[in-house]
Amino acid sequence: MNLIYLTILFPLLGFLLLSFSCGYWSDKISAIIGMCSVGLSGILTIFIGYDFFVHNQASFSQVLWNWVNINNFSINIKLMLDGLSLTMLCIVTGIGFLVHLFSTWYMKGQEGHSRFFAYTNLFIASMIMLVLANNLMLIFLGWECVGFCSYLLIGFYYTNLNNCKAAIKAFITTRIGDVFLIIALFLIYNKLGTLNLDEISKLIINYSNNDHIFKWITFLLLAGAIGKSAQFPLQTWLPDAMVGPTPASALIHAATMVTAGVYLIARTHYLFLLAPQILNLAGIIGAITLIIASFSALVQTDIKRILAYSTISQIGYMFLALGVKAWDSAILHLLTHAFFKALMFLSAGSLILSCNHEQNIFKMGGLRKKIPFIYACFLVSGSSLAAFPLVTSGFYSKEKIIFSALVNGNNVLMLAGLFGTLLTSIYTFRMIFTVFHGKENIIINHKINQYKGFNYYAPLILLLLLSTFIGSLVTLPLKNVFPINNVHSTSKWTLEIISSILIIIGILISRALYIKKYKLVNNIINNLSNNFIFVLCYRGWGFDFIYYNLFIKPYILIASFLKKDPLNKLVNSLSFLFNFINKGLLISENGYLRWYILSISIGTLVLMILILI
Repeated sequence: MNLIYLTILFPLLGFLLLSFSCGYWSDKISAIIGMCSVGLSGILTIFIGYDFFVHNQASFSQVLWNWVNINNFSINIKLMLDGLSLTMLCIVTGIGFLVHLFSTWYMKGQEGHSRFFAYTNLFIASMIMLVLANNLMLIFLGWECVGFCSYLLIGFYYTNLNNCKAAIKAFITTRIGDVFLIIALFLIYNKLGTLNLDEISKLIINYSNNDHIFKWITFLLLAGAIGKSAQFPLQTWLPDAMVGPTPASALIHAATMVTAGVYLIARTHYLFLLAPQILNLAGIIGAITLIIASFSALVQTDIKRILAYSTISQIGYMFLALGVKAWDSAILHLLTHAFFKALMFLSAGSLILSCNHEQNIFKMGGLRKKIPFIYACFLVSGSSLAAFPLVTSGFYSKEKIIFSALVNGNNVLMLAGLFGTLLTSIYTFRMIFTVFHGKENIIINHKINQYKGFNYYAPLILLLLLSTFIGSLVTLPLKNVFPINNVHSTSKWTLEIISSILIIIGILISRALYIKKYKLVNNIINNLSNNFIFVLCYRGWGFDFIYYNLFIKPYILIASFLKKDPLNKLVNSLSFLFNFINKGLLISENGYLRWYILSISIGTLVLMILILI
């Protein structure tokens, strides 16, 4: 475990090597460096995890060096390994490696090949630093780095102006949450005199729920998590962030950025226990997000936007779990979501390439016989997303969340979770039935299928297996991290039966609409295209419109007004004056003798007049 720092160092070195190569290395060398750097971190994680379990340690800390030491303010670069950080480390390095392995196939021959792997290596290093950090300042550093890397990857194809706008939108929207987070850090240090997580967990024992400062601290922490994890009302950036390479989307959704908010709340859960109102607010926000995102996914036509809204809704389930103190349930769903969402995005990337970069699901169709392996991947990952009973990993984690809401006595959140399962099954199988069943509408690019090897099949097959019930067999080492909350009830079986019935009903609704009556669906969609509710869901409930008119438009107007500000012109007049004098002096140096004699004569005449006066 003393080598834990190498899990950050390996991908960081990969980033530096690829960056300083300036693109001179071949695509093969760049891919090997990018993949192996994350692979080494993954292998090291296995040995660290084994050592952690053998010694049966609750936690392990490692101080690397002193970062800040000013008077009484001291921050160490200190790494901490416990059950939660080990779980997150396995997700980041494991899923990260599989995405990198797949990317060696996906990115082959594309412009910016070396740049892509440099960005993703830095992304992985930043996320590992975030989950291993033992103080909030170091967490914030990793937090900002993953935000910066997401900006680089979203705007990877920067020659397209819309891609650049999407990257800027993601960067600015998440920065809003980051402002709240840094204020929370200031308040924590002002109240407790430390940002060290171990010290904070010991000091808060002396405080009660009546201390209002912790309500503000947890509210600000929640706001930061909302921005990073794309929850209501800052969820608007994630659907537009799908313009980057598909493996980058898999990283953002499954292994890195959007999971950071869930991790932050879980890591600081002892602070939230002092503010039950804020914890309840987190659950409500999660419930609202999963419902509105599910409705938006129901009407999207772009396959990557459907997956984006599905991620927003699944993160909503995690926030719901956090809100009812089901910390382990939230992390379990984070784990299973990483499995099936990574599989879904990587499969979608292969599908899009096979369809000549077409992303509209209604321009596809009948592809189950043309690309049967991708069909199987979508069927398994989609079933896990919809929490198909008994055979998928998503079923066990999602049912645990809904049951936790019931046990906590929050029937509203429980009903929201059940309603979400119905909507999820409808929009997931709407996508699968539309793309893989019905009439074939697109010609497959068979050249793509000719170059598939180990780097293509291995990550998809492994993720396919983990998306089944096999993924739910993973035991999370969270016993010493969160308060023990073992609750057993006979109502659990009843709830699972109800949920399973709703899931099957949702699948049957999708089958009836998108297989049996495909032409009818097209007519309905065409008729609904001008319907207000349809358009509202399609456009993400109008949040972009509201934010543009409420914030962006006034900002542009103010900027336009200040551009013509008289005070600004007065300040600039000095520069205009000096520029005018400079141009006059340049004209005077023209090399003509008669001009110099005339200048001297005029100067002498002016001096004589001044002397006489």
